[in-house]
Amino acid sequence: MGLLDGLTVPMVTPMSAPGEPSAEAAEPLLRALAAAGVTRLMLLGSNGEGPLIRADRTGAFVRGVTRRWRALVAGGQIMANVTAPGTAEALWRAEEAGEVDAYVLSPPTYFSHREDEVVGHYRALAALGVPVIAYNAPKYATPLTPSSAEAVADVPGVAGVKDSSGDPALLAHLVALSRTRPGFEVSQGAEGALAEGLRAGAHGIVPGTANLAPGLALDMLAAHRLGDGAALDRLQGLTDRLTRIHAVRPGVPSVKAILAARGLCPVHAAPPLVPCTGAQTRELNGVIEPLGDAILPKEDADDRPEAAT
Repeated sequence: MGLLDGLTVPMVTPMSAPGEPSAEAAEPLLRALAAAGVTRLMLLGSNGEGPLIRADRTGAFVRGVTRRWRALVAGGQIMANVTAPGTAEALWRAEEAGEVDAYVLSPPTYFSHREDEVVGHYRALAALGVPVIAYNAPKYATPLTPSSAEAVADVPGVAGVKDSSGDPALLAHLVALSRTRPGFEVSQGAEGALAEGLRAGAHGIVPGTANLAPGLALDMLAAHRLGDGAALDRLQGLTDRLTRIHAVRPGVPSVKAILAARGLCPVHAAPPLVPCTGAQTRELNGVIEPLGDAILPKEDADDRPEAAT
C-alpha cells in the first residue's frame, strides 16, 4: 500500500475540553472508522484544527492515536500534519509526532516564500528519514506552482502531494509529474472535485466528508476502479449534498456536532472556534437525514471495550 492511494481520512481532533486534543476521546471515532473499512488517517490538518492547537499538545495526541489505530487496524497508517510558519517549528512538531508513517507538510505559512526557500523547507523535513507528503492548501500557505511542485518532487523522501487547490490544471500537472517519478503519488483533497480528480489520474482522495461518511468515499473509489462512471457521478452528488452542512455552519464544528450526536466525538473545538448551537445542530440533522445509512451510525454500547465480557 502506498501513502496516498485509496482513501485517507483527514480526521477531526476529538478533545477532552476546548483546545485539548485527547487520544482517549478519539476512541469511539477510531473504532467507527476502522469498522467502516478505513485504513489510513491524517491527523492535525485543517479538518483536525492543527493550526489552532497548542504545539505542545500535539505530540501526545498523535502518539496516542497512532498506538490505538495500529491496534485496531492491521497495517493501519497514520500521517501527521506538521505544517508551521518556519522550518524549526515544523521539525519540532515532526519529532514530537513519534513513529508515524509520514509527515504532511505545507510550504511555510504566514509569509510568502521563494521557490528555493520552499524547497529548502521540504529538504529539511525529508532529512529526518520519514516520508514527506507535500500539502498544497493555497488558502493557508505559499501555493505550490507547477515549477515549485517539480522541484519539491525532486527532493529525496518526498513521496507525494495532497492537492486541495481545486485547480484542475494544477492537478493534471501533478498527475503527469507522478508518472515520471516512481513512488510519487497524488491525492485529491477538494471535496467538490473528487470524481474529477480520480478521472484525471489521482491515486487517492482525502475528503473531510469521510469523517462522517467514509463508506461513501470508499464506494467512490470502488466505482472508479470498476469504471462505473454513472455510479461515480451519483456518489459525487451525494458528497456534494453532504457538504451542504457547511452552509449551516462552516468548518469543523458542524462535523463535530453530527459526530457528537452519534456518541463518536465530543463537540469541543479549539478556540476561537465554538461548538454549534442547538438550532444549528437540528438544522444539520435535517441536512444529513436524506443520506441515511451513508452517515456513520451511533456507537453501539455493546461495541465499547468496557461492555465486553
